[in-house]
Amino acid sequence: MTRPEQKKLLDDVLAESSPPDFRAALLAGTLRQARRRRQWRQARSATGALVVLLLAGILTWPRPAEKISASKPPVKTGAPKSYQLVETQPLPAGATISTRNFAALKMVSTAAGAVEIATRGGGYHLINDEQLLALLGGSPAALIRTGPDSEELVFANPEDRRRLLGN
Repeated sequence: MTRPEQKKLLDDVLAESSPPDFRAALLAGTLRQARRRRQWRQARSATGALVVLLLAGILTWPRPAEKISASKPPVKTGAPKSYQLVETQPLPAGATISTRNFAALKMVSTAAGAVEIATRGGGYHLINDEQLLALLGGSPAALIRTGPDSEELVFANPEDRRRLLGN
């Protein structure tokens, strides 16, 4: 039997034993089943894409900051200081030197009681800032510039000033 003959025989067998709308019902059932399979494949791929998007959202969602306990304050660690604080205090009243005008005083002296002291000039030499600070023997002090040609030596400890300068 050839192919067209088989088809004709099948048509004859089906036509005799089946109701007249069987062929249309069979075609409609086949189409319905094909539609369901296509919908199932589309639903599976959409579900897969939705799961991937959901996982990506969960992984990239910002997490809330950790709550700080009220019983334990946070520990603050600061950077080391890049400076040293120098504290000064005013001199006591007895350590200040004052001058007064001798013209108002009447002073009489004899030549025998006066002593004349002669000095020589040039018996000194200038030193720089490093040499001055080296003479302090490691005592904490600062050399503060108060003008273009004016400096002031400030000691951190008043005892060092008394020990080194004798006043």
